[in-house]
Amino acid sequence: MAKHQFQTEIGQLLQLMTHSLYSNKEIFIRELISNASDALDKFNYLRLTDEKFKESDWKGEINIKLDEADNSIAFNDNGIGMNEQDLMDNLGTIAKSGTKAFMEQLTGDSKKDSHLIGQFGVGFYSVFMVAERVDVITKKVGEDQAYMFSTDGSGEYELKPVVKDEHGTVIYIKLKEDEKEFLGKWHVESIVKKYSNHIAYPIILNYTTEETEGEGDDKVTKKVKKSEQINEATALWTLPKSELSKEDYIEFYKTISHGDDEPLTYLHNHVEGANEYTTLFYIPKTAPMDMYRADYQPGVKLYVKRVFITDDEKEMLPPYLRFVRGVIDSEDLPLNVSREILQENRILANIKQGAVKRILGAIKKLKGEDFDRFVDQYNRVIKEGIYTDHTNKETLLEIVRYKSSTEEGLVSLDDYISRGNSEKKEIYYIVGADEKVLRHSPLLEAYKKANIEVLILDDEEVDSIVTPMIGQYKEWTLKDITTIDAPDSKTEEEKEEISKEFKPLTDKIKEVLGDEVKEVKTSTRLTDSPSCVLKDSEDPMAGMAAMFAQMGQEMPEIPLILEINPEHEMIKKLDGLDDKNLFETIAWILLDSAKLSEGLEPKDKTAFSNRIATLAAKAL
Repeated sequence: MAKHQFQTEIGQLLQLMTHSLYSNKEIFIRELISNASDALDKFNYLRLTDEKFKESDWKGEINIKLDEADNSIAFNDNGIGMNEQDLMDNLGTIAKSGTKAFMEQLTGDSKKDSHLIGQFGVGFYSVFMVAERVDVITKKVGEDQAYMFSTDGSGEYELKPVVKDEHGTVIYIKLKEDEKEFLGKWHVESIVKKYSNHIAYPIILNYTTEETEGEGDDKVTKKVKKSEQINEATALWTLPKSELSKEDYIEFYKTISHGDDEPLTYLHNHVEGANEYTTLFYIPKTAPMDMYRADYQPGVKLYVKRVFITDDEKEMLPPYLRFVRGVIDSEDLPLNVSREILQENRILANIKQGAVKRILGAIKKLKGEDFDRFVDQYNRVIKEGIYTDHTNKETLLEIVRYKSSTEEGLVSLDDYISRGNSEKKEIYYIVGADEKVLRHSPLLEAYKKANIEVLILDDEEVDSIVTPMIGQYKEWTLKDITTIDAPDSKTEEEKEEISKEFKPLTDKIKEVLGDEVKEVKTSTRLTDSPSCVLKDSEDPMAGMAAMFAQMGQEMPEIPLILEINPEHEMIKKLDGLDDKNLFETIAWILLDSAKLSEGLEPKDKTAFSNRIATLAAKAL
């Protein structure tokens, strides 16, 4: 018998479970039944598509055995089973993306951590809320050797070869002394009906009861073993909506999400016509922990005529909807559809197209707190969709929300349009990494003075790529305020006159700063600040930000343009300054302070600090 150490994160998780951190202990039954159902699904697919595994008399079922004398409960399925490597991968390691991040979020506060565990979905490990010891005896279909995995949850597990006739898995749970309630027939049956009634395979409860025979002195009480099916065994999504309650939908969601939260919303549709299919989709209240990982786990299962096909295919929905959970069940796809066929299959493409429209429609219908919750969790991935899904771009632009320079909270583009200048039809925005820096940017001064709303886009990594390619929304053009002239009452002739008047000064500042700036010019966008910096929007590199981001490379530095405010007292005095050293000091301060205002760093922080000290000394 070989002993193995659990993965570090599993050891931590088991400790939490062993100490009954999770308040809702009964969910371990739901989790084990869900895992057994998945194993049956996988074998059912094999036997229908692979000649080697055809068994004419196979009938998938899940057996639960209650043993009061032994103080144990066991779950038995005749599904695909596991081999030694599967046991080590699936039970000795948490393969789920985001595990480490999940463990790092644990606070030590049992109430908060309990919620996190429910959000994460603990699956098999939930047994340690009630188990003194767990043995998993399993045999993988098509293999001769069976194995037993044993652990008391203390940090290590044992693996050894055993004998088992049939493929499938038995999970034997030796209960803690104070968990005997899970040996009660009615209690277990009520839990199964609550969480797993619509599991598509029969769930058989095996228990021992006492029966009395005869009368009077001939009365005899004896123990009788009984078995009965305790679930409806009908795939929930195949039932008419009229037969299902909100509670039915919510409990099914908890089964497929392995969590304890209710969904934000759900949508159930049966479509007939050129293609016949059923979809049942849920939008979780909380974004999946692996949503921003490249190895995220898709949340949609594909069935063909109620036969499970796959749950790890990322082609079911576009990547920006990877948070959606649910089921697609097609009547038209072939059972032996391969991954390659799925990616190019016209039927699935039609299903996907219809599904996306329905999901986005359901999102648009969310109101009040529900919509606010959606935006809080998913606004960023919706922006991804704007960039990638040109077919539904307009709908996504109706859903996405932005911060505003004039309004509290988040605003839609339609909100902006309702307040904007209907003659100009322009939507102004500014992009950066820090909301506070953006709100205090000198570049906003002219817009504030003219009472013009500007959208504050502070998710630079996404916004700098997505927003420029939007172009127009409902005939309104999106304008980056760093690339256009600011609102100003001066005529072009007046601006030209000011530029000529201050040309000696701007040339002199450029001479001091050299290659640190591409150009120095007078500004009409400033009202309070003496200077500001802008990236040169006409530089060939400026339009290549998206390409560099997609390649995972850093964007090359784009030359800065320094603009000075000719109406600022500092600039007026600088224009007549004869002290060469002081002029150079102030020129550099104009550049470095403008950089700081935009969240950029001075090239030489020490030199910047020394120049400030020099200037302060002069003033004193």
